[in-house]
Amino acid sequence: MQVLEQINQWVWGAPLLILLVGTGIWLTCRLGLLQVIRLPLALKLVFKAKNEGEGDVSSFGALATALAATVGTGNIVGVATAIQVGGPGALFWMWMAAFFGMATKYAEGLLAVKYRTMDDKGQVSGGPMYYIERGLGSKFKPLAVFFAISGVLVALFGIGTFPQVNAIVSSTQSSWGVPAIVTAGIMTVLTALVTLGGIKSISKVSTKVVPLMAILYIVAALVVLFTFADQIPHAVALVFESAFQPAAAGGGFLGATVMMAIRNGVARGVFSNESGLGSAPIAAAAAKTKWPAEQGLVSMTGTFFDTIIICTLTGLTLIVTGVWQGAERGAMMTQAAFDAAIPYGSIILTLCLMLFAFTTILGWNYYGERCITYLFGVKSILPYRVVFILLIAFGAFIKLEAIWLLADIVNGLMALPNLIALLGLSGVVVAETRRYLQHMKEQKHSERTAPKAAMQSVLAEEE
Repeated sequence: MQVLEQINQWVWGAPLLILLVGTGIWLTCRLGLLQVIRLPLALKLVFKAKNEGEGDVSSFGALATALAATVGTGNIVGVATAIQVGGPGALFWMWMAAFFGMATKYAEGLLAVKYRTMDDKGQVSGGPMYYIERGLGSKFKPLAVFFAISGVLVALFGIGTFPQVNAIVSSTQSSWGVPAIVTAGIMTVLTALVTLGGIKSISKVSTKVVPLMAILYIVAALVVLFTFADQIPHAVALVFESAFQPAAAGGGFLGATVMMAIRNGVARGVFSNESGLGSAPIAAAAAKTKWPAEQGLVSMTGTFFDTIIICTLTGLTLIVTGVWQGAERGAMMTQAAFDAAIPYGSIILTLCLMLFAFTTILGWNYYGERCITYLFGVKSILPYRVVFILLIAFGAFIKLEAIWLLADIVNGLMALPNLIALLGLSGVVVAETRRYLQHMKEQKHSERTAPKAAMQSVLAEEE
């Protein structure tokens, strides 16, 4: 634990935090606040994208797969851990990371489609390893290889397996008294049944489960906030106050410095929404679209849904109920918040957590698969799937503290090469954005003038 903690502090030191937020700020400036101005268009495209062009799944299917991997224990356990260690101010820094992270996620999705390719089985392959090598040039291939190796490690030992399984096991044990070995066995079988079918099977499950689980969790969280509505103004004020000044100790809370709030807020925010991590573009590359910027906009909404909506709801429920100052930790803290307002609230949360974690496992299985395919070709897919499924079985028996430290470390290693590529290819992102917006402008003009031209044609024929 001491060794992991030292490595984690080094990886998530000031340089990486500055690079993460700085990349988002740089892209935000170059794209002219695109995440604000074009958000209505992006939300519209989530359900109304034309799905023209090559790809394996629809734009919504690609987003659902990305959200399946993104919306997970980070939204429940990660937020609780961040506030427990960094205080309420950590939520503010999650918001900041998400705001600028939306521009980062947009660039990732755009580049993934622009530089995607096909593997030997005819499936679309894309993501940072491809836009590093094909966008920056072959001399940067070692950086692409480093990303792919890190991606496999995150899938096998980070977000993809251990935190998800551990969260499910701890919740089912506390809520229903289910033995860890039983839960691990069920999770292993379900994971095998879905993941062996590849991206189309994962996308099919994700498009059905992700909206359902999100709605269930949002409604439950809103019930908690409605019950403690009188505490919301104080909670919001506390978030802003604690973001810029040390949070005093109280109850089971030991106090936190501003740096602790920033570090935990940004790190857990990235763990939750994965902006800058380079994972979501692997799913975005599979979308059926001929406009890279269109999928970039769809991808951008993932960060909005994940952090601006779901993480905010989690954070506020923890603060308004006061459980953030109690003795509970991780999922138990969020369960206590739900129990404070909803009969059998812990059971509802356990169901949400199971769905969140299971879909994250599915999404990350695909991410790791694409990374290992880049490294060793399609022949490595089956061995990778077998190892992944076995690790799901073992994830139930590892300590929570070690799990989160290990996940944070490999997340940071994965983010570094991706952020370098985003900065290097920011000019391409701007050019593709302008090309798409010009296309949209011409399309609108054509739609406005088409009826008039048709009428003139009819009149000419009558004359």
